[in-house]
Amino acid sequence: MSSLASAGSTPNSSPRIHPTAVIHPKAELHETVQVGPHTVIGEHVRIAAHTVVGANVVIDGWTEIGEGNQIFPGAVLGTEPQDLKYSGAPSQVVIGRGNRIREFVTINRATNEGEATLIGDNNLLMAYAHVAHNCVIENQVVITNAVALAGHIHIESQARIGGMVGIHQFTRVGRLAMVGAMSRIDRDVPPYMLAEGHPARIRGLNLVGLRRAKSMEGSLPLLREAYRLLYRSGLPLEKALQTLRNSNSLRSVKGKDLVDEAGSLQHLLQFLEDSLSQPQRRGPLPVLRKGSQGASEMDGLEMDDKGNA
Repeated sequence: MSSLASAGSTPNSSPRIHPTAVIHPKAELHETVQVGPHTVIGEHVRIAAHTVVGANVVIDGWTEIGEGNQIFPGAVLGTEPQDLKYSGAPSQVVIGRGNRIREFVTINRATNEGEATLIGDNNLLMAYAHVAHNCVIENQVVITNAVALAGHIHIESQARIGGMVGIHQFTRVGRLAMVGAMSRIDRDVPPYMLAEGHPARIRGLNLVGLRRAKSMEGSLPLLREAYRLLYRSGLPLEKALQTLRNSNSLRSVKGKDLVDEAGSLQHLLQFLEDSLSQPQRRGPLPVLRKGSQGASEMDGLEMDDKGNA
């Protein structure tokens, strides 16, 4: 990456860099990077090709941004973590490719030296979302407006987080999970599940998301049977996991053997086992039981995108 000097110097005369932008002489920006008015970019920032940085953005700290990102006005990236343990360490924010970081998103760097807050590829972070220190967001994740992620949260690929959700520190959200708007997430959300509530509970499989993910179409019958055994059989979760592990195959309601060709069941079981056993993991969210306060006739059913169970 080629270096650009601060505002007013020769390299900053490029039409891609607004003359009111303030860029530290040691910051490294590819020659194709665009920077809007009144944006401030710090000394240790590196930005790769074809990234567009809007107006009034602040990018500071040891922040690396990959190719083809769009950073909208007012975003603040790479500033110190809101962690009382932080003592000035040169920790990082590392952002991949093709992300859209909307207005007034804040992404804090990690707490300790050698650590990083990590954002993968092709994610959408909508306006006013906050990503705290040491978070990991994988790929193709959608985080909706005003979501607040506490420290050390891990969100797996293709998850969807609804608006104004709050997620407790050290929580993990699994692949292709969906979290409903205004939910309070205080425990892990397993892959492929739909979670909603205050506090959140598992409501069923995320069938809409699974159907939209073309690679998961063949896994739907298998995941339906696994869901029924895990959450609707009446077995304790640990016993249901053991049963699934010991089964050579699951059978559909039509008696057909179901094979885990995509590894989706393996991923689900490993996630749940790790959630139950690993230090600092908070355990998985329980399912919403029929008859629970706040439950309705439709809660816990597996719904398709037309509202059919």
